[in-house]
Amino acid sequence: MAIKRIGVLTGGGDAPGLNPAIRSVVLKAAERGIATVGIYDGWQGLLGESPEVWELDEVTVQSWERDGGTHIGSSRTNPFSSKAGAQKVDRSDEVLANLRRLGIDALVAIGGEDTLGVAARLAKKGAPVVGLPKTIDKDLGSTEYTLGFDTSMRVCAEIIERSATPAGSHHWVQVVEVMGRHAGHLALWSGLAGGAFMTLIPEHPFDIERVVRLLDERLARGSRDRRFPRYAVVVIAEGASPAGRREVTVDGKKDEFGHMRLGGIGAWLADEIRQRTPWDARAVALGHPQRGGSPSAIDRLMGYLFGVAGVEAVERGEWGKMVSARGIAPACDFSLVALDEAVKGLNLVDVKRHYDVDHYCAARQVFGGA
Repeated sequence: MAIKRIGVLTGGGDAPGLNPAIRSVVLKAAERGIATVGIYDGWQGLLGESPEVWELDEVTVQSWERDGGTHIGSSRTNPFSSKAGAQKVDRSDEVLANLRRLGIDALVAIGGEDTLGVAARLAKKGAPVVGLPKTIDKDLGSTEYTLGFDTSMRVCAEIIERSATPAGSHHWVQVVEVMGRHAGHLALWSGLAGGAFMTLIPEHPFDIERVVRLLDERLARGSRDRRFPRYAVVVIAEGASPAGRREVTVDGKKDEFGHMRLGGIGAWLADEIRQRTPWDARAVALGHPQRGGSPSAIDRLMGYLFGVAGVEAVERGEWGKMVSARGIAPACDFSLVALDEAVKGLNLVDVKRHYDVDHYCAARQVFGGA
């Protein structure tokens, strides 16, 4: 079947690199004589009788590669378990019907585990869909790069580094909470780049007694000898938790994918430090700004490359597949993997290889040793 019209949507949390990817899809499709329509607000935009769309062309998207967020909006809607009044029902057939109604021959879905999990299920129902990976957490399986990670890591690293200034001036522990529900990639690598003393990640529950002891030893040493630091910066992923305790949540509510809103572990840790040591501790949760702003050069380039690969996959009719990147961005090797495989397992920090569980920081040996 000849492809005449491509739909593109973005789902889940926004991330730097989405607009460059959308732009790339539009430009590559236009080069092949294919029209592109942007679907507003992710899967929500394909529900109901009047889906809202935006006809996209080369002029419209000409400067989108420099813009953060997503100009076509996003949502955490799950059409397989979507609200209809007081009930949650399977509305996936509405998605398929609206694709036909809009004359969309192929759909490019850009998102993470949840968005692409929906895409995988729709593909099984016959939807002509291709996925592109996006998540600042870099926790999506079957790919070594996801859109948004590089920019967010740089933003977090800069704030972590800046946090050392007031902490050092006032001799306190600064706790910086960053995103990362299941995976600690963002926390670990931004913590290392930003010069944090300690980083706590979801993959390895921490011992609060050890955390307190390590901090107390560092600050006490600085008190005795002014050549040593009398402060510390601790980075903690929102999904990290002390051994034997569940992660800290904002409230008990769950979204349509069954996720609770995480947040508050940084404040909890700062409070524990104040109670258990003579040192003051302050907490800051970076929140949504850590994934805001203009995309880095890497995310612009990867957005471009993912978009091109997505359109090429559409032309070959590779439905139910996700574009995967392996190697050092942007000089990656690109391939296609089944969406089912991509969302089957999470990409987590390799604790044995990259994490020092005794000092709660990035591993201090690169090649290993006895």
